[in-house]
Amino acid sequence: MKAEYINPFLESARIVLEQLINVRPTTGQLGIKDVKFVENHIWIQIGMSGQMEGDIVFGLHEEVALKLVSAMMGGYLVTQMDEMSQSAISELGNMISGNASTILYNQGVRVDITPPKLITEAGLDFTPTKALTIPLMMDQIGQLDIKVFIS
Repeated sequence: MKAEYINPFLESARIVLEQLINVRPTTGQLGIKDVKFVENHIWIQIGMSGQMEGDIVFGLHEEVALKLVSAMMGGYLVTQMDEMSQSAISELGNMISGNASTILYNQGVRVDITPPKLITEAGLDFTPTKALTIPLMMDQIGQLDIKVFIS
């Protein structure tokens, strides 16, 4: 698994988060990690096809998701992951992945992405494995993990 696979998603996430919620995230340690689905976490899964086959998964604690959605709503306090919140957090994953696919295209790599799929432990139909993972830390919000599964 090559580290350059994750760079377009990392760059895109920084840009989108900075523009959308006015927070400049810091980058944690890149590594290959076991993916473990834990309670009170949400995952946004986006499939990739073309010259890169696999999935990109954004993982975050539900509290972090609520803070992100609140920030996306201009500071309106969001306290539950209802349909609107789920749609907003899914769209965040879609924006990051869409921008990353444009970055990849500009590098000569053609990929198509699927619409985002929000996964909670209740709807888990994704097989956890090892993934190239990098965390993004956002002041006052929390951590967003970017996980890349490339076959």
